[in-house]
Amino acid sequence: MLRAIADVLRSIGGAIATVVTLPFRAVARLLGGASRSTSRSAH
Repeated sequence: MLRAIADVLRSIGGAIATVVTLPFRAVARLLGGASRSTSRSAH
């Protein structure tokens, strides 16, 4: 019983972690591409 509850909590935590980190990854990718492009144009 406890093991089943732990598995459910672990799966829910993993889903929340992916949902929370996805926007940050997208923003980091956008900022990274913008900084790269601006640095290229500046030089």
